[in-house]
Amino acid sequence: MNLAVYGSPGGGLVIGEGPFERRADPPAAGWAFYRNDFALSSANPWQVPAKVTELGAGDPFPVEKRGGVTVQWEEPEVDPFAEVYAEVSQAIRGGTIEKSVPVVTARGCVKRGSPLGLLHSLEGVKAPLRPYAWIEGKEGFAGLSPELLFRLQGDALQTMALAGTARREERDAFGVDEKEIREHEFVAQTLLAKLSDLGRTTRYPREIMDLDRLVHFHSGIDLELARREPVDRLVRVLHPTPALGPLPRTEETMAQLLAWRAHLGCPPWFGAPFGLWREGSFEVLVAIRMVAWSGSEVLIPSGCGVIDESRLVNEWRELRLKREAVREAFGL
Repeated sequence: MNLAVYGSPGGGLVIGEGPFERRADPPAAGWAFYRNDFALSSANPWQVPAKVTELGAGDPFPVEKRGGVTVQWEEPEVDPFAEVYAEVSQAIRGGTIEKSVPVVTARGCVKRGSPLGLLHSLEGVKAPLRPYAWIEGKEGFAGLSPELLFRLQGDALQTMALAGTARREERDAFGVDEKEIREHEFVAQTLLAKLSDLGRTTRYPREIMDLDRLVHFHSGIDLELARREPVDRLVRVLHPTPALGPLPRTEETMAQLLAWRAHLGCPPWFGAPFGLWREGSFEVLVAIRMVAWSGSEVLIPSGCGVIDESRLVNEWRELRLKREAVREAFGL
């Protein structure tokens, strides 16, 4: 099976079936899915499907229901994370970076069912979460992302800053938490600085986004492009945002982050851009709140933004909360 899934803003799903034609550029007309890894290492990230099906918000997913999926989990050890956390903190104190985002991954083994059964969790998902998935043979990933990298229609681009996390019951205290506000402002101000070279920007007030178990700070940002820009260039300008990448973002700080991610066993698709092209319009999500699998092995990665005010015990708790939210969403 070779399948791509992307959630439309209205609550429906766009499903692309393979074989896919891999291209370096989007097609002049028709549909294509954008799939790349976090390092943007693919020379042919555009995937043109052989067939496309659009489902409405209430339509069932066209994959046979296979019952539930039971996974035996192995929780990540704190020691490898603590080692990376110490290196990030040392780099911050040394002035090399202001922020970076290590990722910890829980691993499990399927004991009953098939990972393909997870696809039915993509049905009926409500905003602000957006479903997405990619299946290629016995490997794949699926997720419910609240984060839009950007939406492009003509000269109008929409993006967002999404950073800062707390449990939903801590919403009131979260709204005045200086550390979480500062982490969010790192992301928002860096995005504005990058986009200001491309045209006129408008930032909207910081708000709290409510999800099932968690809350995040959210700021919408609009950009009126001064001139048309290739879509691939816009992806590289915006990815990764400081919500998932280093600040400042340089070749050196990106290489260090990729090394930290590899050391902690992060799948390459986590936090990567995953998008849909349709007749010249393009929308691309940040692939977070993800379950990835290869054969019977299942992975749930989660990341945390580390800044000078961060504390290891709080970041370790945040990583766990994010993984628990994903397990609940996928019935795991």
